[in-house]
Amino acid sequence: MDPRRFWDSRYAEADWAYGCEPNDFLREQAQQLQAGEALCLAEGQGRNAVYLASLGHRVTAQDLSPVGLERAEQLAHQRGVTIECLCCDLNDLQLEAESTDLVVAIWMHLPADVHAKALRALRPGGHLILEAYTPRQLPLGTGGPPTAELLIEPDQVRTEWQGLDWLVLREQERWIEEGPYHRGQSAVVQAVGRKPRRS
Repeated sequence: MDPRRFWDSRYAEADWAYGCEPNDFLREQAQQLQAGEALCLAEGQGRNAVYLASLGHRVTAQDLSPVGLERAEQLAHQRGVTIECLCCDLNDLQLEAESTDLVVAIWMHLPADVHAKALRALRPGGHLILEAYTPRQLPLGTGGPPTAELLIEPDQVRTEWQGLDWLVLREQERWIEEGPYHRGQSAVVQAVGRKPRRS
C-alpha cells in the first residue's frame, strides 16, 4: 500500500488514531514559548496544531493525508480555533527561509533532507520541538515504524538539526497513551532546539 492510502485508511477509522489531545512533551514545552507562526509537520489529525492554536499561535498543519487534515479541521472547529492545512508529501514541501517561529516534529520519521528544509524555515530565535522513537522502540512494539532505518538516534537529531542550541536533548523510556496506536512503555528521543539570533 502506498503511504497516502495507508494514512488515509488509518485516519478514516472511527477512533482518533493518536487521540485528540496534544502530545505530552509538546504541551510541556509549548507553554513556555511566545505565540507566533507555527508549522506542524506530519500532523495527521491535528491534535498538536489545534492545541498550539489554542495558545494563540498561527498554525499550519502539514500532512500527506487529506483524510487526516479533514479530521484536523473538524477538531479545530470543535475547539473554536482556526488552523491552516497544507496537504502535500513532505519530500515535496517548499518552505520559505526564515518563515516560521516554531517547527513541531512529533513522530515524524522521515529522511534528513526534510529536517534541513525545516531548519532553514526557522527564524532566528525560533524553536524546534521534536519527539521521535529510537531503535530501542522495536522490541517494545508500542508504536512507531517497524524498521530501524526510520527510527532516530539522539546523535542524528544533533547532526541533522545542526546549528540549533539545544535546550533539551535526551533519550528516555516513558509511558505513552495516545489513542489506539501509541500505547505503552516507549523508547524516545525528546528535543527542544533554538535557532541562534543574529549578533
